Amino acid sequence: SIMTFGNLGENFELVAVKSAGISLLRFMRPLFLFIVFIGGLAFVFNNNVIPFANLKALSLLYDLRNSKPAFNIRPGLFNKDIENYSIRVGEKDDDGKTIRNVLIYDHTSGMGNDKVVAAKEGQMLASPDKQFLIFRLKDGWRYEEYDSKDGSENHEQVRMYFKQWDKVFDLSSFRLTRTDESLFKNAYQMMNVGQLNHNIDSFKNFQKKIPERINRYLTPYISLYAQDEKDSLTKRIGRVEHAGLSYDSTFLERIPDSVRVRVLQLATSQARSGKNLVQVTVTENSLKEMNYNTFKVEWHRKFTLSFACILLFLIGAPLGAIIRKGGLGMPLVVAIAFFVVFHIMSITGEKLAKTEAVETWMGMWMATAMLLPIAIILNLQARNDSQIFSKEWYLRMWKKTRSFIKKEQ
Repeated sequence: SIMTFGNLGENFELVAVKSAGISLLRFMRPLFLFIVFIGGLAFVFNNNVIPFANLKALSLLYDLRNSKPAFNIRPGLFNKDIENYSIRVGEKDDDGKTIRNVLIYDHTSGMGNDKVVAAKEGQMLASPDKQFLIFRLKDGWRYEEYDSKDGSENHEQVRMYFKQWDKVFDLSSFRLTRTDESLFKNAYQMMNVGQLNHNIDSFKNFQKKIPERINRYLTPYISLYAQDEKDSLTKRIGRVEHAGLSYDSTFLERIPDSVRVRVLQLATSQARSGKNLVQVTVTENSLKEMNYNTFKVEWHRKFTLSFACILLFLIGAPLGAIIRKGGLGMPLVVAIAFFVVFHIMSITGEKLAKTEAVETWMGMWMATAMLLPIAIILNLQARNDSQIFSKEWYLRMWKKTRSFIKKEQ
């Protein structure tokens, strides 16, 4: 918008428009309506497309992080990527298939190194469907050890020589397994405005029920005074036989020695249990409150990003008309400067909102609130043909000021 209106001003087209009796604001009206339409599309995109894209992207990222890397065996090192197998290759040719001095430990039985395969050479081949890895080994030995059937410490060992033998490994664990996307749907990045409103209302209802929950938790521990009807609680406490006792140091003396220790232990246990129940509720409320604040931030973000399109147009259009410079020079510099200022203030306000240093709406709309007066001032200045960005205007003002100083002297 700065470059467009700057180019119109530089070519005196705005002057021609104004001379025809059309004000700048009236001239901007069609473009303003178009920008409002773009802002509406931005809201629809933020509210519907971005949450869906986040769900797909984050679920895929989660699966990639938890998937195994591609099988890659290096010479001289034991590879344990395949479950229950330790594979060592002494040498590996440049073709990536031919291997020498192969040693394979089979741990599938769970009894240690009871199965070992050693071969002088072989080849690594993949099945046509890429689901299996085939080690075609040549000139080697298979060693297998078995427990004795009579329970003695002697073990039976079998050694078999082979000229060629195929060892097949299942590579299914290396395939990308997709997680159910419904597991991620409760994250704030995946929600639209309606879903955010639902979660915000759920937290408010949860907070309203906290006193009732605490009262319900503590009732079994203070049953002497707890009553079903809250309105008559105070009156009924006065009628309880033990309510007149004074809970000072002499109170313990009234408890028989035979049960005093038991009473103290029971009272301490009940007090701790009640305290733990309250702490659990408080902790749960703190966690939900963090999510609640995040939901509110995301809710406001849906609207602030859309309104930013309109706000930056209201700044750029009159600014271009005032600067009267088109192209990629001064307009681009000014546009980048305003965008950087808006971005910094947006990030600052969002951090303040997330840390609850200010109200959520105040932090998220801080950048808009600060730049909106600038947009109003620029529109007023452009309507009145202001020359605040004109170099000639500053030169004239400097000459007038210097002449005034000389006269005073």
